[in-house]
Parts: sequence; C-alpha cells; structure tokens
Amino acid sequence: MYSEERKLFDYLMCCRILQGDYGPFRPQIPVTVPLWLGIAMKKRSKCRIQPPDWMSVERLSEVLEMEREAPREFQPLPFHYVEIAKLLLDNAREDFENNYMVQSLLEDIKDVRWDKVEKGLKNLSGRTHAVKLKNISAMEVNRMRTFTVRALQSFFKHDNDDMMKQTPTDSDSQSTPSSSDRLPRRTLRPR
Repeated sequence: MYSEERKLFDYLMCCRILQGDYGPFRPQIPVTVPLWLGIAMKKRSKCRIQPPDWMSVERLSEVLEMEREAPREFQPLPFHYVEIAKLLLDNAREDFENNYMVQSLLEDIKDVRWDKVEKGLKNLSGRTHAVKLKNISAMEVNRMRTFTVRALQSFFKHDNDDMMKQTPTDSDSQSTPSSSDRLPRRTLRPR
C-alpha cells in the first residue's frame, strides 16, 4: 500500500455500516477514512468522495499562478499530490466539478515545477555543496533521482582523480582510504 493511500479524506456514505475499525458509517453524513478505503468503497458504489480543498479549480489556479511567478520556489502541495490526484481522478472522476479543468491544471503545475527543477539543476556550479528543495513532491524527487545518481557518480570519479594526483602526507594516508580500497576484492563472474 502506498503511503498516500493512508491519508485521510472525507466521504459521503450511501449505506449504513456499523462494524469495523472505521465508522459508524451513516448515509449522507461525511466521515474521514483512509484513501484506500474510500476508493474501495467508491468502486462498490457505497460512497461519494469529497475532493480535498487543494484539488479545487480555484486553489490549483492560484498554485499555478504562484509557481509561474516565483521561479526559485515551489508552492506547498501535499508530498504525494501527483499520486493522490491520479488515484482520485481515476476512481472518482464524477465526484469532481470541472474534472477536466482539474486534470489540466495539475498537468500544468507538474510541467512548471519540473521546468524549475531542470533549470535549477543546470545552474548548479562545480562548488555547490548542498541543494535545498523545499516543497518538492515525491514524483519530482523520483524523476530527478537517476540524473542525481549519475551526477554524483561523476563527481565522485572526478574527485578521485584529483585525490590520486595529490601526494598524501603520513596523517592523510591513514585516515583517507586509497582508491585501490574501493575496488572490488575479487573479479565477479557473469551469471
């Protein structure tokens, strides 16, 4: 189960259920349950999902406008906003007013945010020691993970070349492992 499926959302029940860990559920009275349970009940036509406030057309329009105006900042959205939106739009599209507009705004926000990430990565200098990305989402982290891993491997390789060119002192040779220590101990056989 994804962590975003554990988040709590409000649902309007269409039936009466009195037993279980969640409830009691009564018709037309909103209850707060995890997303996975709400989607399971929605698939059985037992409830209607109330979209979260951040998924309204007005709020998404504001976020998109602020994302475009602030090129160095990410606007606060839930960490798993992409995954939550996909689950809700795939399973409860009819519960959204202007669902096509919501989907279009979410796509625009994703594109603007990814463009910011790409521009930010291009502006990194060779002497950058840390990068702080506030309000970035899980999907954005996942998309840039492969690039980041390759970049760090490249930095590590170039850093090792510089270390090999320097002549270590007695104290350095004891505390810093040599590049031969980082090589595999034995040759690996192909499977």
